[in-house]
Amino acid sequence: MLTIALPKGSLLKDSIKLLQTVGLDFSAFLESGNRQLQITEPTGRAKALLVRAWDVPVYVEFGQAQLGVVGYDVLREKKSKVAQLVDLGFGSCRLSVAVKGSSSYQEPIELPAHGRVASKFVNCARDYFSNLDLPVEIVPLYGSVELGPITGMSEAIVDLVSTGRTLKENGLEEIAVLFESTARLVAHPLSYRLNSSGIAEIVEGLREATLTSAG
Repeated sequence: MLTIALPKGSLLKDSIKLLQTVGLDFSAFLESGNRQLQITEPTGRAKALLVRAWDVPVYVEFGQAQLGVVGYDVLREKKSKVAQLVDLGFGSCRLSVAVKGSSSYQEPIELPAHGRVASKFVNCARDYFSNLDLPVEIVPLYGSVELGPITGMSEAIVDLVSTGRTLKENGLEEIAVLFESTARLVAHPLSYRLNSSGIAEIVEGLREATLTSAG
């Protein structure tokens, strides 16, 4: 049986809607009061695991799921060994560098050498500033990253931005974009090559649905 890892949070509803286009219905995850973390869809063709977005590529990489839906930002940060098959087009956001709006920094290269940058995207931030040849200290934060510059703990943050409203409300300003991110369909490489559980047919159906939606 095909197993698909689905992300909790903002990508779940669109992921379920997309899978319905190929006849896989996991809408039970959206029912009020449902606490199940694993369900089999009505036809019995596939089951889904409901996991943290950051854990989706882990379940796929280790073979507990053959397919998964996860943001490109997570894939970049975790440097996961999974096959990226389709850009699904939803969940658009960007990973950006932001500073206090009252600061004098207009671009990242102006940040002080050995200054602090707060982020939960530790690897992405480190790679970015390394490419700028600017030595900074990356401070791992997994809650309200915006508080870094506000409290003076860091000169800047690297964080996901969607509308920019949260930054604005906290007096912060984007000064650079590392990359754009959308939801991606990923697969366990060997399972995909062997076409385990009819993966190829499902993937092609999702690809066509995504192209139709984009058009």
